[in-house]
Amino acid sequence: MKILITGGAGFIGSHTADALIEQGHDVRLLDNLQKTVHPRGRPAYLNPKAEFITGDVCHADTLKGALKDVEAVYHLAAYQDYLTDFSTFFAVNAVSTALLYEILVGEPRLHRVRKVVVAASQAVMGEGRYRCDTCTADGASDIFPAIRAEAQLSREQWEHRCPQCDRVLQWQPSDEEVINPCNQYALSKHSQEQIAIQLGRRYAVPSTVMRYSIVQGPRQSFYNAYSGAMRIFALSLYFDKAPTLYEDGRQVRDFVNIQDVVAANLLVLNDTAADYRVFNVGGGEAWTVNRFYETMQRVVGKQIDPRTGGYYRYGDTRHIFSDTTRLRRLGWVPRFSVTDSIGAYWDYLEAHQDKEDILTFAEKHMRQLNVIRKSASSQ
Repeated sequence: MKILITGGAGFIGSHTADALIEQGHDVRLLDNLQKTVHPRGRPAYLNPKAEFITGDVCHADTLKGALKDVEAVYHLAAYQDYLTDFSTFFAVNAVSTALLYEILVGEPRLHRVRKVVVAASQAVMGEGRYRCDTCTADGASDIFPAIRAEAQLSREQWEHRCPQCDRVLQWQPSDEEVINPCNQYALSKHSQEQIAIQLGRRYAVPSTVMRYSIVQGPRQSFYNAYSGAMRIFALSLYFDKAPTLYEDGRQVRDFVNIQDVVAANLLVLNDTAADYRVFNVGGGEAWTVNRFYETMQRVVGKQIDPRTGGYYRYGDTRHIFSDTTRLRRLGWVPRFSVTDSIGAYWDYLEAHQDKEDILTFAEKHMRQLNVIRKSASSQ
């Protein structure tokens, strides 16, 4: 099968390409080699058996050319950051998806596409599903809180509280029905989901949306300020610096290994039970940030006390964990642990050529954007 992967030079795209080629597929990659992700241009890790096109998914002629004779598409190209160029999020993530279906529906002679797999994000679920242990006993329903306000975070009030009794809410696994996007990236990814599922169904283009949790492993960009704990903690330890531990470190996260993500991507390619559906792709185990950092120190053999004291990133979720029951019913299970992810990423970092102190640049960049903030009581 001839398969196009947009964002093919990226973290998930390049690994997916390797696996497809190993299965005997003919793979074409389309990527604009965005400087914030690929500052040195085309990465050396790209599979030499893949055809590579440098180009923008928002450019109609480029996308038409990339679709020539293609039978399946993995649309993984995305824009993510903390920047306030809101229109760029929608242009890259949502409009490019609409353009893809516009070409597939309007010019079917260019291609033979019989499956589209679109990359979404756990961010679509926002703060996720919560429950009040006290009020639930009285018949109250689940709670889906809004993003935490600056006034709350500046007082180090990290947890969500019940709007009725003011007790701390308990997080719950969030399934695909949870939709509560709270920032520009999440809003654009939800738009992308709707475009893929609704236009796919209407025009008989079998489409599947993969709602990834925090994907980890080698090839994850060192330069993208948006990427989280793995990059921050690994670079800090590598350069013998104390990482900043945001909030109290007790926030819950859902980490999934890149190889498990690839397995999910390949599973849905030929499974008609996946058509016109959204699937959470998560690691299956809830981790606190504190535990993650402790585990990383043990795996890499370094110990540095983190910097604490009321730091937070405005816009971060407090707790989020994906329910992957729907994907598991197709036969998928995560097979790689967080420890596996850390070890592979550390090996990749150590082997990386021309290393520089990227961490300082990224933190300075986020401070300039006023993303990293400090509580009033800690100043």
